[in-house]
Amino acid sequence: MIIDPASDVPLFVQIAEQIEDDVFTGVYIEGDRVPSTNELSALLGINPHTVLKGMNILVDEGIIYKRRGMGMYVQDGARDKVRVKRKTAFDERYVAALVAEAKKLGFTKEQVVDLVEKGYDHV
Repeated sequence: MIIDPASDVPLFVQIAEQIEDDVFTGVYIEGDRVPSTNELSALLGINPHTVLKGMNILVDEGIIYKRRGMGMYVQDGARDKVRVKRKTAFDERYVAALVAEAKKLGFTKEQVVDLVEKGYDHV
């Protein structure tokens, strides 16, 4: 796990995003134990409270859960929850912005679809 202290994104958010990405990409699967607050704190050289704050975001979202005295584990259905969250974010960040800019530039819907298809075929 790599965090960037110089980033505008708070450390606890970076931690949450990286663990979430690890769940989404299969590094951690349902039922897996994720590194503890103390393990991540030592690995990253940051305050355990900062790590806990990031992990609590994922607990609140139902991505991981706490087992008292045992640690944090990946919740059943976590990968699907992350997928839904990312699809929603994709629509809000990219699609809505694309459509808004395309309208400002005078593109028709068909022209935008054509551009997306061309871009999709080249990646």
